[in-house]
Amino acid sequence: MIEALSYEFMQNALIAGLLVSFIAGIMGSLIVVNRMVFLAGGIAHAAYGGIGIALFTGLPIFVGTSIFAVIAAIFMALVTLKQKENSDIFIGLIWAVGMAIGIIFVDLTPGYNVDLMSYLFGSILAVSSDDIIFMAVLLCIILFVLFFWYRELLAVSYDSEYASLSGINVKFFYTLLLVLSALTVVIAIKVVGLILVIALLTIPIYIAQNLAHSLLSMMFTSGVIASVFTLVGLWLSYTYDLTSGACIILVAGISLILFMIYTKLR
Repeated sequence: MIEALSYEFMQNALIAGLLVSFIAGIMGSLIVVNRMVFLAGGIAHAAYGGIGIALFTGLPIFVGTSIFAVIAAIFMALVTLKQKENSDIFIGLIWAVGMAIGIIFVDLTPGYNVDLMSYLFGSILAVSSDDIIFMAVLLCIILFVLFFWYRELLAVSYDSEYASLSGINVKFFYTLLLVLSALTVVIAIKVVGLILVIALLTIPIYIAQNLAHSLLSMMFTSGVIASVFTLVGLWLSYTYDLTSGACIILVAGISLILFMIYTKLR
C-alpha cells in the first residue's frame, strides 16, 4: 500500500476518502438525529436523474448531479413540511421519478461511454483533482455553517418545537440540512456510489453515538470511524482488485456487527 501512494490516483483517492469521511461523519450525525435517513435515501436515488441529465447535456457530472439533487432536496423539504402525513408517499415518488429521469436521459444520450456502475457502486480510484476541490469546498461550507449556527442546529435537531418558540427559523434550518445532505450524497457517490451511500451516512454514526457524549463529539468520532473504514476498504480494493465502494461498506458492516457483539458481551 505504501508503494501505491507514489501514484497520483492513489494520492487523490486517499485525500478524497478522508474528506468524504469527515463530511459524511458531520452530515450523517445531523441526518440521524433529525431522523432524515429515508429523506437522504430518496435524495441519493433521485440524484441519478442529475447523472443522466449531465451525460445528455455534456455538463460535468458533479455539477449536473448537484443541481438536480439540491432541487430534489428543496422539493422534499417543502413537501415534508406541508404534507407530513403523506411525506413517505412523496419521498418515494421523488425517489422513483428521479431514477426514471436518469435512465431515460442515459438512453437518449448518443454514444455515451461512461461506466455507470462507478456511479452506482463508487469509483474512488478515479477521483480527479477537480473532484477533490469540490469536496474541500463543501467541507468548508459545512464547517462554516456549524461554526455560526451550531446552537440553532442543535435546538432544531433535538427539540424543534422549543426552537420555534425561541424564535429560530426551523423551516430554514430544516431546508438547509436537506440541501447540505444532498451535496453530501453527491460527493459520496464518487466514493461508495448511489446504492451504498446511506450505509456510509449511518453505520459510523451508529457506532459513534454509543461512544460520544454530545452532538459535536459524535460528528468528530463518526468522521474518524468513517476514515478508518475508508482507508481499510481502499487498501482491500487496491490489494485484491475489488470494487472500492463495496469494500468500504463491507468493512463498515463487519465493524458494526463486531461492535454490537462487543457491546452485548460488555
